[in-house]
Amino acid sequence: QVQLVESGGGLVQPGGSLRLSCAASGFTFRTYVMSWYRQAPGKERELVATASTSGTTKYGDSVKGRFTISRDNVKNTLYLQMNSLKPEDTAVYYCMTWGRGVTYWGQGTQVTVSS
Repeated sequence: QVQLVESGGGLVQPGGSLRLSCAASGFTFRTYVMSWYRQAPGKERELVATASTSGTTKYGDSVKGRFTISRDNVKNTLYLQMNSLKPEDTAVYYCMTWGRGVTYWGQGTQVTVSS
């Protein structure tokens, strides 16, 4: 079955960096579009970034120029490099993919940006 397992979250000071990972299994990773979403307390889940099967990337306006999504189709892993972090980046970050009408989510990893 499809499994998405995020890791790499934690507490970081404003201006700091973190790299999130999403280990994928149970499907042919290289043929699926992969995305990162996030959800802050009291807010709706929002799209952070998407990586297509060809490597094309797309970002939400709030993270453009600071975050970089990438994928390793050999290791079946999705990454999110987050630089210049701000307190408003605090959220649970989720890995997501979809196929055959089904959406798959990981369990999420908490990122807290605070001094």
